[in-house]
This record gives sequence, C-alpha cells and structure tokens, in this order.
Amino acid sequence: MIEAPGFSAISGIRHGFFTREGGVSDGIYGSLNTGYGSHDDAAKVSENRHRIARRLGVKDDHLLTIHQWHSADAVIADKPWDVRKPPEGDAVVTDKPGIAAAINTADCTPVLFTSGDGKVVGAAHAGWKGAIGGVLASTVARMNELGASDIHAAVGPTISQSSYEVGPEYHAQFVSRDAASERFFIPSDKPAHFMFDLPGFVRSCLDGLGLASIEDTGLCTYTDERRFFSYRRTTHRGEPDYGRQLSAICIKE
Repeated sequence: MIEAPGFSAISGIRHGFFTREGGVSDGIYGSLNTGYGSHDDAAKVSENRHRIARRLGVKDDHLLTIHQWHSADAVIADKPWDVRKPPEGDAVVTDKPGIAAAINTADCTPVLFTSGDGKVVGAAHAGWKGAIGGVLASTVARMNELGASDIHAAVGPTISQSSYEVGPEYHAQFVSRDAASERFFIPSDKPAHFMFDLPGFVRSCLDGLGLASIEDTGLCTYTDERRFFSYRRTTHRGEPDYGRQLSAICIKE
C-alpha cells in the first residue's frame, strides 16, 4: 500500500493506493486483483478485497467501487451497495465514517481527495476520457455539496508519458478543445503519433480547481510490473485479460 504523506498527516482518515502485491490470485492476475470485471476467480477477488477492507478498517461490504465507464459522473455513497451490481460512474464521494470510497485502475489515473478536516473524502478514476470530460471537477463539486472545503488531492500510480503512445486522432481531440493541451504531447518514433502525458494532464485539471494541495506519487504502472497491473502492457503482450489495483480512502469510525 502506498500512502500520500500529506494525507497521512490528516487525522480521521485512512487511505491507500494498493499495489498488485499481497493477494491470493495467480497467473496474470497475481496477486491482489480487485476487479470483478476481470475473468479471475470471483472468490479470489473477494478475498483480495477483504484484505484491503481489513487494512482500511472497514467492513467488506463498505468497500465501495462503482461500474466505471470513463464518464464524468461522481456518485455520493451514503450507504453500502452491492459491488457486484453497483451504480455507474467514475468517482465515489462520501461523508459517512466507515465507508471507503474506492476505484479500480490498470493504467488510468487514480486520484484520492480529502477535505482538510477529514470529514469528506472521494476517489476518482481519471482515464483520458474522464479527465477531459470533467470527472475531477465533478468529484470536487460533489464533495462541496457535502460541505467540504480546503480540499486536498493525491495522484496515484498511472501510466507515464514514456509508455503511452497515441495516434493523431487522439491528439486532435485534445488540441481542438484547448490548444494549450499541446504541451502534454511529444512526437513518438512512429510517424504522426505522440507520447501523451496523462498524469501531467490530470495535474493540470486539478490545478484549475483551486485545491489546497496536490501530491503525486510519480509512479508508472506500465514499467513497474512487480507492483502494478497495466492494461497497455497486457495489450502489447497479447494476453487475454489483466488485473486491477484498487485505490481507496475512508473516514475512520
């Protein structure tokens, strides 16, 4: 489990960017795969999530993930839901002690949030579609609805620019919206292709939200196979599926 130093200094919350280590899954899912959407044994996924819930000090059914679909939707969790049939969205926000707001990733950027007093927390899944669509702003807006102020953010392990090649149509979507987005792209070795700085773009989106602080783990999911699952690494290898790592935050009971 990786922690943000600034978050660790805020009393009343627990959080973690969990790695792929310390679970019971095997093969391409080894070992702490938390994605029910994978083809891993569901019982093993449940045990992996149980281990995380225990580490955070919450009940198993209070570790709440959602059905992520690269949207800008942030969901408020005021009570547990069935994580096998969860609401759709790409961020979870709560002010209820004992409920862990959680998201799964495998290259996309996980972002955790907390109010300065530790009374409102959130977790966002910021792939490029969600980030450009406004999921981070939606998360902060939802936290504000619950009375949050002095909001802090922490950016977790994600794919780095050196590992993220994209095509010309991808580049065009960004620069057509905002010419300043050009700074997040550098030419790749392939003609008309680019290397995209997803964490840099996410930090830029956070910069515009007037937050109290922004931390960044600076860790790459693609290059660090021992600690992280990576959708793109799996794709490049032609593997049939991939695991997911979980990032979560909760208010202590």
